[in-house]
Amino acid sequence: MAEQSSEIPSTLSSGMEAVSITSTQASSSAAGLQMSEEVEKRYQIVRSIGEECIQEEELKNLLAKKAAPICYDGFEPSGRMHIAQGVMKVINVNKLTSAGCRVKIWIADWFAQLNNKMGGDLKKIRVVGEYFQEIWKAAGMNEDKVEFLWSSEEINARADKYWPLVMDIARKNKLPRILRCVQIMGRSETDELSAAQILYPCMQCADIFFLEADICQLGMDQRKVNVLAREYCDDIKRKNKPIILSHHMLPGLQQGQEKMSKSDPLSAIFMEDEEAEVNVKIKKAYCPPKIVQGNPCLEYIKFIILPWFDEFTVERNEEYGGNKTYKNFEDIAAEYESGELHPGDLKKGLMNALNKILQPVRDHFKTDARAKNLLKQIKAYRVTR
Repeated sequence: MAEQSSEIPSTLSSGMEAVSITSTQASSSAAGLQMSEEVEKRYQIVRSIGEECIQEEELKNLLAKKAAPICYDGFEPSGRMHIAQGVMKVINVNKLTSAGCRVKIWIADWFAQLNNKMGGDLKKIRVVGEYFQEIWKAAGMNEDKVEFLWSSEEINARADKYWPLVMDIARKNKLPRILRCVQIMGRSETDELSAAQILYPCMQCADIFFLEADICQLGMDQRKVNVLAREYCDDIKRKNKPIILSHHMLPGLQQGQEKMSKSDPLSAIFMEDEEAEVNVKIKKAYCPPKIVQGNPCLEYIKFIILPWFDEFTVERNEEYGGNKTYKNFEDIAAEYESGELHPGDLKKGLMNALNKILQPVRDHFKTDARAKNLLKQIKAYRVTR
């Protein structure tokens, strides 16, 4: 595994260098929280992950008082992994651990069954969960401060703590409030829901407290249940509420796709896609000239390429301006909007960068017998919504 991660640039993120935890503590004053330089540095790294943070002052206070906060993340094993689940999670987890956080990644196998993923087959769901872990290792996730926890195993081991919590959350909330959370499963309130899918939000809310999470580090699509957890704290008169740090959701590659779709192979780059597959998908991706807003190719550059490499390079003939390396998204957006940066050149640079990131993952799934077998099984499964 060391060979895999050694190919990842040392510039993965200028803000991801290890942050030493010293005895220096931030102090409070009548004017508000005064952060030490060290705590300020940790705060900037952690905060950079979130498109939204509820609440920033609580996050500052947490980092000032706790050297190793617990961050909760989770996923349903539900099919092949796209690049947002893969690369963005590696970037975010490595930032969190560099800032001293402990990350608990909840492999939500029971939740996938409740949501009818893989047809509700727990054996298949288990295979998908193991495949996910293989990808993150190959992509360079720093696992020193990361725990992978299977929901079925943890809940069964401490059922006396978990189920009373789920029941209390269910008892303290009206059905319409729970239904507003079904978005977390990729569902709508107007869908025909099973009873299992109504139970799901109560369980996910309970997970936060069960795992003793200080920070909920999930996507924007999960914020409703995280807010439910904060409201539950009000119900039980709990002062320390979980901080919500919601990351950006990458759109699909086709026009009008707000989210990537595992059932539409052209909507996303998958983590073990071959170079030719990546190139075809990017060539076919929606990328209108001079349009920045709603352009998925530019979103890939902003949220994947720049955080990974700290730069984005376009290769062109001299007659078209020659090669150029950008260090920030603002310059890329400005030149694209003006027409100075052409969609074809941008796409070529994006293909090159994506293929560099994914090559260690491809190599791992070709050379590691266990990983190869897991991928073979995954590709044979039918994805169920």
